Amino acid sequence: EEQLVESGGGLVQPGGSLRLSCAASGFSFAWIAIGWFRQVPGKDREGISCTSDMDGNTYYADSVQGRFTIVKDNTKKSVFLQMNDLRPEDAGIYYCAAFYGECSNAQKMVDAYYTGQGTQVSVSS
Repeated sequence: EEQLVESGGGLVQPGGSLRLSCAASGFSFAWIAIGWFRQVPGKDREGISCTSDMDGNTYYADSVQGRFTIVKDNTKKSVFLQMNDLRPEDAGIYYCAAFYGECSNAQKMVDAYYTGQGTQVSVSS
């Protein structure tokens, strides 16, 4: 059974950093596109980042480009999201998501077939 388990959320001050982790199990990990989307109450889900080995590409939402970095570790069957220079508008529930195939953009994560339970990120002084 495929499973995604996130960790690493929390409260951080504006300008601070957090590192989210997602441990995947039950997948043929090298064949999946994996990444993150976030949910803010009252707003549409936003795809944050997507990466896949099949095409070797990584995509970011414009809102996080240059501040967030995604890393896929096939040895650990995990994906990490390093978030720097966090802003209040980055707050929300972050979900790890995956599907078999290639990414074409970060928004693909919103409709991914497999999703974790989410981890809360709060940015406030």
